[in-house]
Amino acid sequence: MANGQWFPQDWPERIRALARGTLTPVVPKRAATVMLLKDAGQAATDPAAGPAVHMLRRRASMAFAGGAYAYPGGGVDPRDEERGIRWAGPTRAWWARRLDVDEVAAQAIVCAAVRETYEEAGVLLAGETPDTVVGDTTGAGWEEDRAALVDRELSFAEFLDRRGLVLRSDLLGAWTRWITPEFESRRYDTFFFVAALPPGQRTRNASTEADRTVWIRPEEAAAGYERGELLMMPPTIATLRQLIPYGCAADALAAAPARDLTPVLARARIEDAAGGAGGGIVLTWPGHDEFTRRIPTDLPTGGASA
Repeated sequence: MANGQWFPQDWPERIRALARGTLTPVVPKRAATVMLLKDAGQAATDPAAGPAVHMLRRRASMAFAGGAYAYPGGGVDPRDEERGIRWAGPTRAWWARRLDVDEVAAQAIVCAAVRETYEEAGVLLAGETPDTVVGDTTGAGWEEDRAALVDRELSFAEFLDRRGLVLRSDLLGAWTRWITPEFESRRYDTFFFVAALPPGQRTRNASTEADRTVWIRPEEAAAGYERGELLMMPPTIATLRQLIPYGCAADALAAAPARDLTPVLARARIEDAAGGAGGGIVLTWPGHDEFTRRIPTDLPTGGASA
């Protein structure tokens, strides 16, 4: 049975167009996503099972990765760069070095990670002081503010000020970085983070882009992918497998500072026919040989399914 590797049907033709020089790559938009973890006790599972990760399933109607399982996240809002954002944890300069970007971009990426997690999962990595975290984000007032963030009626800096809160950047650990291939029509330069579910808070499906959310152990999600039951993009299944060795959320967070953030960018090459055999398109993800895919050149326009 085929696994659940997500594969857009228009990729083969777009790859051919890129090779012909008739396709201009889209500039990737910066984005952030958070692998939110909770330990076995919180997950009410076997204490030796390790942490569970929060995932959402994108609606099948979504133009990008419809039906695929992913983590809460999204693109950077230009207002995430506002200098007025109340901040705790490592400095912007520290994050700039860690993410290999300038300080303005570093703040925006970290801010997007925290904001999107709140917008899509209802979990907020912020507190009234630099060493506290809010314990409950439910209720009509919180929902009104969250909706205003989603609708971009309220910037994250304004939201924090209104609530008297400070962003806790120290609750995030930068994990990996993936850039959407040049031949994709929607491109993102995505920074993946890990974070632990704060005590007293709980997740919910607050995203209009998802039709389901789950708490699932990384190894269980990976097994579902292998059986072809859970559809995922390469960075999602890759990061799930990277989480499997850790016995608790704190262990994963402790490992984050040593993680390599060299961007992973898929490549495509077109092989010539040789010896009478048909050539084809070869897709590769550097450092992730398992995702290598070969597509025959005689594949009709429209491509193949996952």
